[in-house]
Amino acid sequence: MLLIAIILFGTIIGAAAQLLLGKSKKGVDWSAAFAAGIIGSFVGGLLVSLLSGDGLAFRPSGIIGSVVGAIIVTAGWYWWKGKYAARV
Repeated sequence: MLLIAIILFGTIIGAAAQLLLGKSKKGVDWSAAFAAGIIGSFVGGLLVSLLSGDGLAFRPSGIIGSVVGAIIVTAGWYWWKGKYAARV
């Protein structure tokens, strides 16, 4: 049950990151939302750990850390996609 809640939470956070960045003109890319939400939670947790002085310990963060991490991951994905998609 916890795994389903983590997947659902990550997907919703990833979709929120796409909507906050305003890049989803055709709607939400759910696979990217899932990846950004799950990875963003760890990125946000790492940033919160570094800022609070806990070192490089991966810890699940709260909602704010998850959203910030998902925004960073989504923005990086859009940057990489825009930079390298033109070359292919």
